[in-house]
Amino acid sequence: MFRVLVINPGSTSTKLAIFEDEKEVKSLNISHSNEELSAFDHIADQYEFRREKIESFLKEAGYALKDFDAIVGRGGLVKPVKGGTYLVNEIMLKELREAKYGEHASNLGAILAHELASKVNIPAFIVDPVVVDEMDEIAKISGHPDFTRKSIFHALNQKAVAREAANALSKRYEECNFIVAHMGGGISVGAHKKGRVVDVNNALDGDGPFSPERSGTVPLTGLIDLCYSDKFTLNEMKKKIKGNGGLVSYLNTNNALEVEKLVKDGDKEAELVYKAMAYQISKWIGRMIIPLEGKVDAIILTGGLAYDNNFLVPWIKEKVSKIAPVMVYPGGMEEKALAYGALRVLRKEEKALVYNGDEL
Repeated sequence: MFRVLVINPGSTSTKLAIFEDEKEVKSLNISHSNEELSAFDHIADQYEFRREKIESFLKEAGYALKDFDAIVGRGGLVKPVKGGTYLVNEIMLKELREAKYGEHASNLGAILAHELASKVNIPAFIVDPVVVDEMDEIAKISGHPDFTRKSIFHALNQKAVAREAANALSKRYEECNFIVAHMGGGISVGAHKKGRVVDVNNALDGDGPFSPERSGTVPLTGLIDLCYSDKFTLNEMKKKIKGNGGLVSYLNTNNALEVEKLVKDGDKEAELVYKAMAYQISKWIGRMIIPLEGKVDAIILTGGLAYDNNFLVPWIKEKVSKIAPVMVYPGGMEEKALAYGALRVLRKEEKALVYNGDEL
């Protein structure tokens, strides 16, 4: 049996889990208030604060660090890498501490995992960070040399549900072609071709279908005109794309449950906007047929919005089910995905990848 400690730092939470092989035996979602976090100027400064929370969790759960075979943290903003499980090393730690590629709470995952693991001489890993880049070169061409399409998406959960789906089909992930739509606050739609995500929208920066709070791909000329209208600042324009776009811009809420209720209560505007989001997700699913050359084993719907079996999921199924069978894995599988990534290496099913700061 292998025992793995999972550390998943978010902007206002730290999710912890203990796995014994594939079984989750303990878990805790620790919420951090704005008052607590406001004491820190930089995310890296939160290290001691979060480490103490982890140590308290282990003590209360009756575990010591020496009881674990590995510790795995959520992958942060590193240089774009191919998917897989990476051994945390000094190059990675230096770049994360310096926030070389951006500051985000997930940067603490590798730092915390390494510092705790080094005390008892066990490996520390990260798995499928958000910057996984396996896109085909042709997919990165945008239409103008000043802009390159980037791969920033829900890599951890997308790959995790794709592996689950492959297992359900009695196949290996590397043998399958999937279109995976992660539907949450941001929405990413990826073409998984024999174990590689060869094309995907940049869900972070506004590419793709609109979501509860992101505008998605909008008409470019209209966007340019608005930028030069002198009505909005740079930050206000960025907020229109990410934060104040999508459902919240139309319906004054980014809560899909509230939108569902509006639709159930007969609000025709809410129904049209919500159905338009399903329509755009379906269109992006359709686009991913091309990089998969028409060979699709299944379409996978995942993320928090995949819980909506009243409207969103049926609307999407209606549009795309003729392409391939639709499989639904609602919610996220982040802690499970992190643990399983570590387990594959511990069992020598995969080799741990080495981060050198210049993978791609």
